[in-house]
Amino acid sequence: MSTTIPSLDLQPGYFSRRNWADWAFAALVLAGALFAFSRYSAAMDGYEKAILVAAVPSLVWLGWFWRPLRNLMLVVAAFSLLAIGSYRGDLARADSVFWLKYFLSSQSAILWMSMLFFMSTVFYWLGMFARGQADALEGLGSRIAWAAVTMALIGSMVRWYESHQIGPDIGHIPVSNLYEVFVLFCWLTAAFYLYYEAQYRTRALGAFVMLVVSAAVGFLLWYTLVREAHEIQPLVPALKSWWMKLHVPANFIGYGTFALAAMVAFAYLIKQQANETRWYKLTPIWLLGAALCFVPIAFRQRGVAEAGGSYWVGYAVLSALIAAGILLGRRRIAARLPALEILDDVMYKSIAVGFAFFTIATVLGALWAAEAWGGYWSWDPKETWALIVWLNYAAWLHMRLMKGLRGGLAAWWALAGLAVTTFAFIGVNMFLSGLHSYGTL
Repeated sequence: MSTTIPSLDLQPGYFSRRNWADWAFAALVLAGALFAFSRYSAAMDGYEKAILVAAVPSLVWLGWFWRPLRNLMLVVAAFSLLAIGSYRGDLARADSVFWLKYFLSSQSAILWMSMLFFMSTVFYWLGMFARGQADALEGLGSRIAWAAVTMALIGSMVRWYESHQIGPDIGHIPVSNLYEVFVLFCWLTAAFYLYYEAQYRTRALGAFVMLVVSAAVGFLLWYTLVREAHEIQPLVPALKSWWMKLHVPANFIGYGTFALAAMVAFAYLIKQQANETRWYKLTPIWLLGAALCFVPIAFRQRGVAEAGGSYWVGYAVLSALIAAGILLGRRRIAARLPALEILDDVMYKSIAVGFAFFTIATVLGALWAAEAWGGYWSWDPKETWALIVWLNYAAWLHMRLMKGLRGGLAAWWALAGLAVTTFAFIGVNMFLSGLHSYGTL
């Protein structure tokens, strides 16, 4: 009697699946960390050294998890080092060195980011309506979005260096004011979208997601113009904490993915209502136009300088034109969008990722508050609205996982969540005051 031994289909281990390029990338990250430690360890405290050590496996894992990030990190590192080397410790060289003046100083790089995000949005929308070159135009929009993310990161890295060159007591990670966190929001939102674009092999959502990124860029440019917000300022005492390096990025991963989910939800509702002929039933489009046009009104009521000027008039006109274009072209747009099931899945995954990081950020914020103000929670307006945001998405995920929330209701809820998140992000700074009022308008 013969006995047959079943064969085992053993999958290769995680590390055995790595190729030479993966290990070369890991070696470069480790070498960079060792160089940074050897050169700057005297200026680091124990917490900063721990963050540097933790960054090594984190960056390696990110580069292995999604290989385009590896290329992004290498390009950003190369050009950031070129900029830092070109300064030679003298910030005045930003006006005399060609590539610093026009490309690689922090302000130049961020202006390039702004222009590239606008261009990306235009090409994504051209692809939405083009008849024969849709894929090529959307592909160009995607590549330009990658370039914008690259310039945003270069600008942020160089700005970090520039702040330390102004003075050792002024240097800080560039996530401390509205100008810096709007840059963070733009590239984080775009990077998460580009990941989903690659995973689902569809570029049609870029037209919608880049709208919210371009709106943020529009605010950033206005804020730079009227407040000269690009000028590097010393940190207020409460922000001189290592907690800021963790709390703020985690918070804005949440904000960025919540905004991404809301724009996917908007696309879902457009596709769902594409054949609706009664204009008063096309509520998502009307709400988009109303929300975008509300911004100038809100700024006028707030009494912000230049709020009623030509900039915001142009913003309102452009918003109305975008809403009208979507209204008239909704059937063509719906035909280009992926299936409702894909839109629903992207929306869910974006909210799930955002909720996880927003929860981490909230816990870190409580620990930071205990250190800075002596208590974990004080019902400050920012804290209160952060709790409202957290409860909103906790309820959304609960209904999704426990009750099978899907379809139009889930999309409407995610879209409404953008309004709640936006108020927590910037509305609190505009209309309320409290312990967190660092980014004045």
